This record gives sequence, structure tokens and C-alpha cells, in this order.
Amino acid sequence: MKLTGLLSRSKEALPGTTGTARVDRNTPDLLRRVGRGDIAVLDEVDLDRTTANALVRAGVAAVINAAPSISGRYPNLGPELVVGAGIPLVDRVGGEALRRIKDGSKIRVHEADVYAGETLLATGTVQTAETVADQMIEAKAGMSTQLEAFSANTIEFLRRERALILDGVGVPQVGVRLRDRHVLVVAPGTDHAEDLRALRKYIAEHRPVLVGIDAGADTLRGQGYTADIVVGDPNNVRAETLKECAEVIVPAQPDGHAPGLERIQDLGISAATFPASGNPEDLALLLAEAGGATLVVTVGFQATLREFLDNGRSGSNPSTFLTRLKLGTRLVDGKAVAALHRSRVSVGAVVLLVVAALLAMLAALLASEVGDVYLDWAGDAWSSFTSWVKGLAG
Repeated sequence: MKLTGLLSRSKEALPGTTGTARVDRNTPDLLRRVGRGDIAVLDEVDLDRTTANALVRAGVAAVINAAPSISGRYPNLGPELVVGAGIPLVDRVGGEALRRIKDGSKIRVHEADVYAGETLLATGTVQTAETVADQMIEAKAGMSTQLEAFSANTIEFLRRERALILDGVGVPQVGVRLRDRHVLVVAPGTDHAEDLRALRKYIAEHRPVLVGIDAGADTLRGQGYTADIVVGDPNNVRAETLKECAEVIVPAQPDGHAPGLERIQDLGISAATFPASGNPEDLALLLAEAGGATLVVTVGFQATLREFLDNGRSGSNPSTFLTRLKLGTRLVDGKAVAALHRSRVSVGAVVLLVVAALLAMLAALLASEVGDVYLDWAGDAWSSFTSWVKGLAG
């Protein structure tokens, strides 16, 4: 009995959240590998909204961050999304934890501790809705410093990419006609699939050129559209989507190296490279501007100041800011376009209006002499019909 009791206690489930560890210092690589029930182990100062959304969509069981998820530099949006989704978030476990936690191993997160079975691997800080809210208040004080740094980065970026931003030097030529047309650019940002669905009427009416950024091209395909142009790393886009589009533009580093170009070559698809230090979203906007588009509608782009700063660690903010200045009034957010195309009168109200009009016409007809004639005719027709039916029955 005593031995049985010991065995039963040893088999009791240990407290906490258990899952397969997916460990990677390179966050984009990690996001491509992580799946439902996994525990994501990363090293990301100021967890941003894009990364958090990807982790939530993947269905991770927990998130372990070697770095502080909120450094206080600015109110980044990622931690509140992870915590709000009910996913345990433990940060500040230190860089050593990424070496101790083995990729693919079974680990357990209980409160602030990370275990392999009952062996303690790392200890960090648990983030909750309350701790995130408190740190967000403190982080707002850091926004002025970030804006000052942004100003300096903008000047440096303009010095380095002046020919591209001011004169369009280096923008590749595409076979798709852009001049005097609307262009819809879809990036895989927050709620981009829902925002794209809301633009069905706009797309049907204006037939814009459809540009997909990375996985945004797959979203277009998933909703029944074919991207005319795909801009981004081909490794982030499905092969079927790449084969169907008319043009593929692969962003390249200033030295000419274009990540993902090998995949394009393996698929037998022709592609053009776009050497620049801006992100794919900005390159797509510059492509539309250089092509002479009359209106550029964006879906999945950051639009608020917090979202703008939340993307700051990528170093692309100067490009983003200057690109939007260059397009000026030709650039419109997709949410605004959807609001303008939303019907103000429901289908049900239109049906009721038509029925009411028909009833009014019928009442007026029956009240007139013509109505009496119509009633007599209808009565005779009904009598003839019933007699015919009786004849068939007899």
C-alpha cells in the first residue's frame, strides 16, 4: 500500500503550464516555427505588437522572454496583448536561460519559474494585467526621448537614402500598370484580414491594383483575390501565391543581398530586387508612388503614435515617416475607405420600403374603378381555374 501511494504521488501532475520549448534569439525565425501548445522562448526587449499578435495567433501556451518585455523607453503594445489573451508571460530570465532551455524539450512554467520536470532552469518576472498597466504609465514618460532619437535617425536616413526618397532612384519597374489607378497594399498587421473583408465593395467598384506584403499576399488569396504584386521575403509567402501573382519584388540589403531570392529561383519564378534600407511596406508605397498611382489604400499598417513607436526597434521608422510624407494626400488608411463605402441603409430596410410601396399601389388600385374590374377579372379567372382542376379530377 505504501509503495502504491508513493507511485501515485509521483505521477501527480506538476503545477504550471507545460509545453514544447521553441527557443530562438531570432524572433522572425521563431515565429515561423512556433505552434499551438508550444512555449516560445525569445530574447526581445520591448515586446512589440506584431510579435505578440503572431504568438497569440499561433496558440502558444506560454511566453518566456530573456529580456524585459517592457523596458520603459515607450509604451510598447505587445505585453498587454499576450497577457490579455490569457497566455503566461515570464520575462527577464536572462540570456543564460536560452542556453539552458533546449529547443524541442518539454518544459514547465509555474509562476516565475521555468522547469524541466522538477529541475529549475530559470527564474524571471511574471507579467500580469496589473504590472503591465503600471509599467505602461511609467513608459509614457519615455516617449519624448524616443521622439528625439527618431528625429536624429530621420536626418541620418534621409542623408543615406536621399536619392530614393526624393527622386525615386532605385525603384524597380513593374509590368503591372499603376498610373492613374488605385493601389491597395495589404500588410500582415493587426486585424488586416478583417479590414480587407470590409473593403469588398471598394475592391469591386474600383478594381485597384492588389499588392501583398509578405503573408498579406496569402491573406488576399485566402479571400478570393490574386495579388498583382508581392513585395517581401518569399520565405514568408506560400508557393501558390507567388506563382499566381504577376510581379514579385524582393527587398535587398544595400550590399545587394536579397534574402529569399533562392526560393524564387527554386520555384522558377522571375523577380526583381529592390535594394533599400526601408521595410517592405515602405518599399511598396514607394513603388506605387513612382508608378503614378492616384490613390494608395493601406491595410495592416501601423496608424497610431503608439503603434508607430512600437515598431521603432526595427530601425525603419524614418523610412516609414518620410515615405508617408512623400505620398501625402494620396495615402489613405483602409479603415477610412471601408467606412465611406459602408451602406447607410440596411438591405432589410430597402426590402421593407419596396414592400410598403407595392402595398400602397395595390390599395390605391383596389380603391379605384379599375380595381373593381381587376377583382371581377380575378374572380372569373379563379372560377375557370377551379373548374379546370375539377375536370381533370373527374
